[in-house]
Amino acid sequence: MNAKSTIRVCDMDVQITGSWLKLARLDGDKFTFPKDPEGLVSSLRKCPPRVDLLTFMQGLSDKSPDLGYPVEMDNLAVVHVSTFDHWWSKQLRSLGRNRARQAENKGVTFREMAFDETLLAGICKIYNETPVRQGRPFRHYGITLERAREYAGTFLERSVFIGAFLGDIMIGFIKLVSDESRTQADLVHILSLMEHKDKAPTNALIAQAVRYCAEHGISYLTYDNFSYGNKQEDSLSEFKERNGFQKVNVPRYYVPLTVLGRSALRLGLHHDRPVDYLPQPVIRRLRELRNSWYQRKVARVTEA
Repeated sequence: MNAKSTIRVCDMDVQITGSWLKLARLDGDKFTFPKDPEGLVSSLRKCPPRVDLLTFMQGLSDKSPDLGYPVEMDNLAVVHVSTFDHWWSKQLRSLGRNRARQAENKGVTFREMAFDETLLAGICKIYNETPVRQGRPFRHYGITLERAREYAGTFLERSVFIGAFLGDIMIGFIKLVSDESRTQADLVHILSLMEHKDKAPTNALIAQAVRYCAEHGISYLTYDNFSYGNKQEDSLSEFKERNGFQKVNVPRYYVPLTVLGRSALRLGLHHDRPVDYLPQPVIRRLRELRNSWYQRKVARVTEA
């Protein structure tokens, strides 16, 4: 497992990962961008611990020219928000629209929530509902109240939480984090109780996220990557597309800070998940084998 640490540089939290290659990126780098890239690079060259390579993305609204660093194209799943009605009628697919209506038709309501004990208890209930999601072990199963406070409590000064409720019971939630210019907001957490899957709360929560962005003048709603490496198709990217997200290519800069960093970049050894860059048929077969193994494991646990 790769070691991970966080340091404070230029008033920004920088995460350092890796064992042999130390890769630095801004904490929340899909919605946090360096104000002074040259100053950040200079500071990382000087401060301990050793950093071999810095990577950061360019914001969606940033029209500045190439910064002169090595660059590759990354991507985000993006809804370009104008008005809620435009998204609902022009960008959202019919299946996504029908599922978003299900929640309201079945009595689900939505409201913004404070970061308090009520929210944290609801998060724990959702995360601890089942040890398996989508046929795989759910890594947050067993989360405690304090761990939920730490996990969900990042970037609070620019975050909003929206809960989905059936009566007084929170059955789903989202966390949105905006960039400092409030031009784009990233859908950081979104999860619902599987018990209430028939009410499609997740689809309806995305509708609430779009509504929030439209009402607050936020031009872009993002939902992590649209695709990863060579893996262009999966159920999550299909879900995003049904809900009006599109793939938008964004520059990602890689700045080598040491000889090792320059060598790794030149040899293509700098990616977090090399498996994502395997040929698509190989990735598909590996995913099938992984899911089959998890299903057998879950079946043995259930029978026991």
